[in-house]
Amino acid sequence: MKVRREILIIFSMILLLVLPATSLGKEIKWVLERPVIPVLVKKSASPVLKVTLIRADNQPYAIQQIDLDLLGSTDVADVVSVAIYGTQENGLIDTSRLLYKALPAARKISFTDKVQVNQDSLSFWVAVTLKDTVSLDHCIQLNCNRIKTTKGNLKISEKGSKPLRVGVAVRQKGQDGCVSSRIPGLATSNQGTLLAIFDARYDYSRDLQGNIDIALHRSTDQGLTWQPVQTVLDMGEWGGLPQKYNGVSDACILVDKNTGDIYVAGLWMHGLLDKDGKWIEGLNESSTVWTHQWKGKGSQPGTGLKETCQFMIAKSTDDGLSWSFPDNITAKTKHPEWWLFAPAPGQGITLKDGTLVFPTQGRDEKGLPFSNITYSKDHGKTWVTSNSAYQDVTECSVVQLNDGALMLNMRDNRNRGHKEVNGRRICTTTDLGASWKEHPTSRKALVEPTCMASLHRHEYIEEGKKKSMLLFVNPNDYGKRDKLTLKVSFDDGMTWPKEHWILFDQYRSAGYSCITSIDENSIGILYESSQSDLAFIKIDLTEILK
Repeated sequence: MKVRREILIIFSMILLLVLPATSLGKEIKWVLERPVIPVLVKKSASPVLKVTLIRADNQPYAIQQIDLDLLGSTDVADVVSVAIYGTQENGLIDTSRLLYKALPAARKISFTDKVQVNQDSLSFWVAVTLKDTVSLDHCIQLNCNRIKTTKGNLKISEKGSKPLRVGVAVRQKGQDGCVSSRIPGLATSNQGTLLAIFDARYDYSRDLQGNIDIALHRSTDQGLTWQPVQTVLDMGEWGGLPQKYNGVSDACILVDKNTGDIYVAGLWMHGLLDKDGKWIEGLNESSTVWTHQWKGKGSQPGTGLKETCQFMIAKSTDDGLSWSFPDNITAKTKHPEWWLFAPAPGQGITLKDGTLVFPTQGRDEKGLPFSNITYSKDHGKTWVTSNSAYQDVTECSVVQLNDGALMLNMRDNRNRGHKEVNGRRICTTTDLGASWKEHPTSRKALVEPTCMASLHRHEYIEEGKKKSMLLFVNPNDYGKRDKLTLKVSFDDGMTWPKEHWILFDQYRSAGYSCITSIDENSIGILYESSQSDLAFIKIDLTEILK
């Protein structure tokens, strides 16, 4: 176990291992690529290794045999089969081009079908299929040892190859009739149940307005398996309008640590407003008009259904097994002059004194975005909206610091396209948002490509002492939503030491994420993955602490 963890720790900071090309009689060179991506349970073909063959002359040849092994994997029995696929133009795996049919997994595997090669460069991916249940503490390593060709044998001699962590493809395209599953939220109930919420986007992958519900998967075994989908927020055909004009999106989940009750907040968009902010009459299933609550006048001042989007909260008192009809808190919390008031996607928190806090967002009286918080001191009976922390920011995450202050970590639109000055906007409050103070690290510490991110406090015991850390996940890049990375702070967000960063998915994706504490010794991350709509991974505290 100790050796495996040390291997994972070393691998986690490596973006991409590309071995230098090696020649074979100056006729064929090879290049191996090992991307840092999770190997996913429930995914039919998880890529683990890319091989490129480059011929030095223009003479065709044939591949006669490819020898592989699974040595270095935690348990070879985790793998059902291994197959080889072609590549897309962008270099990623093309599962529609099967070069070698799947073979049963074994310690050593040989593909012996003959493949004719007529091009100067040929790239292929080796992919695995895992069992339906694999320990999330396990890792997979697949090695290429020899490629036999009609020009001779290529002996592959790798150094320092690293295993890949196992994860779960919680949501894939087309699952449960959804074109797309987006916007993750994740929380751990008082019973230890993991609750994963998301946008179930049935018709299109785009944002509201559309046929979108807030859906949920539960896991009672720390993310190893996930129960069938449930619907939490669905406004059906309210007001006589079709589902595509009653969408609910951008959910945030909150567990009351004192009562065990669970709340899910979402934004309901009823019908549409035109370019002048006026209600559109006569919408039906055949209508094609579309707009967005964050653009133009898609949501307007007021609190009525035909004026502005609605802030909804559903509640569960039985560990997420069933959910109440949602409570509409718009008129009680939204300032009438605001154009929009909405939950920020992700996770809410319970403060030390029992106060419940949702991270929230909106558009002010001028239509400009802002971030703030919304809290309850009576276990969800009433909710109070704070002042805004900053303008031109959205999709915030909130944590309570050691001194009791709240920290709001915000997506900042000023970062879009800017590299010289780039970073998440950070503000703190000691009076539940009546006043805010910008943090010394604001726009200086955590780079972003302008994307939702997640912030979470994890508490643990080390050498008999109670300690805590802040955990942060986002695409670690100035411009692209790739290189999803976990960062840790041991001083309430003042520093984020690079030696503790853990890269876990290097390829591009939509990039949203949410973190929870599975237990004292591990955390879980639900995120929009390069390998599936939503993936879940588990990271042990020992890997974070190194």
